[in-house]
Amino acid sequence: MEFFLKACSIGFLLSVMIGPVFFILLETSIRRGFRAAVAFDLGVLVSDAIYILLAKIFIEEVSRLDTTENKALFGFIGGTLFILYGFYNFFKKYQISEETELEASDKGKIDYFKLCLKGFVLNIANPLVIFYWFSVITLANQSVGNKANDFKLFVFLAVVLVTFFVFDLLKIIGAKQLKPLMTPYLFRGMNRLIGIVFFFFGLFLILQKYLKV
Repeated sequence: MEFFLKACSIGFLLSVMIGPVFFILLETSIRRGFRAAVAFDLGVLVSDAIYILLAKIFIEEVSRLDTTENKALFGFIGGTLFILYGFYNFFKKYQISEETELEASDKGKIDYFKLCLKGFVLNIANPLVIFYWFSVITLANQSVGNKANDFKLFVFLAVVLVTFFVFDLLKIIGAKQLKPLMTPYLFRGMNRLIGIVFFFFGLFLILQKYLKV
């Protein structure tokens, strides 16, 4: 029981962490609906699974990257992508009407694959993700014990991911309830806020070497 409680606790903590993807997930839920947000979140989940696999296979290399100049390089690449996306989101134009309906494009067919790919790209572009999954794997190794086999470690990490996804679903459901209150003007403000968040997060990734973070 302690094994599963610890895994669930880690999954919950990761889910409530407020990062750039968090805001996109809420915006997607409000604007495009439950299934669209789930598709986006599945992309995030796949990228997390890939990062877990990389962190597990190359655990020694990841450990070295976390303490060398290579981390600054990854931060610069990821930070640049986040800044560019932040500018795009901030200046993206929306058609404003007196009706409370959203963009006309939202009424059409939603491309769930593109949303899934968007979640995958935005999450995998964040170099901090692999480092916090490296920390999670370290905690997992401590939890399962030195004599544990890979299957037990896999179960622990699977519980973390499932818990993470379940709490994301709760966030999606909660955000969707706000849809009747949203107007095109509020949506434009929300997307500008997302743009600002992405810009400063990207700036943080680039400058973290100098900030001693």
